[in-house]
Amino acid sequence: MSSGKHMNKNVTGGDRLFSRWYKKEGAVMRPLEIACFTMGCLLLAVYAAAQADAAVGRWQAVEAFQVAQGSSSSTASLPTDAPVDTSLWAEGRITAYRQSLALDVPPPGGLLRIPAIDLTVPIFEGTDDLNLNRGVGRIGGTATLGGPGNLGIAGHRDGFFRGLKDVKVGDVIEVETASETLVYRIARFKIVSPGDIEVLDDTAEPTLTLVTCYPFYFLGHAPQRYIVQAVRVDPASDLPI
Repeated sequence: MSSGKHMNKNVTGGDRLFSRWYKKEGAVMRPLEIACFTMGCLLLAVYAAAQADAAVGRWQAVEAFQVAQGSSSSTASLPTDAPVDTSLWAEGRITAYRQSLALDVPPPGGLLRIPAIDLTVPIFEGTDDLNLNRGVGRIGGTATLGGPGNLGIAGHRDGFFRGLKDVKVGDVIEVETASETLVYRIARFKIVSPGDIEVLDDTAEPTLTLVTCYPFYFLGHAPQRYIVQAVRVDPASDLPI
């Protein structure tokens, strides 16, 4: 019985010791906790602002495309309020995107959609920095949107095209032009050196070639190019055209 009292006394003494420690440390910890909480709120606000800017910029381009079309009937199902997911983007790319929003760009010539990675992005003419910060760009010398041959489209690996790392053979890619929506299915992937431009050679069958730098998370100038090639199919039969 005496041992029980001794145990209770030790426990009570331990509780008191913890209570004194907590009060003493709490005087230091509480301001630190408040500071951490405040910092967390600020980081969330910055992230939300980046997401909002991305949504505004991309969908301004989408709306410009719709105006250029002269009709909204073919784009009625387009989720014009959908945000851009920049969660995988590099911080520098997000900054470049936000800076590009203050600059005027011509309306895009079309839209690129990859449902498997929930991507809808405007296609601009050319691959200069401004175009690739605001969307993706048609590579000069390749087929026109909706035209015959091999259509080449480039995008940044740390921006809109980072999701290409997750696409698979058989996934659908859509290219919407002013007059129609073209449907492609991914046929193959390649990793090539920057000088291997044969992937952009003209083709007899309608082909779509997406180009981005590789590896996706390489620090500095990536040494290779990641190629996604897709063949155009008939939406009704899903057979190559």
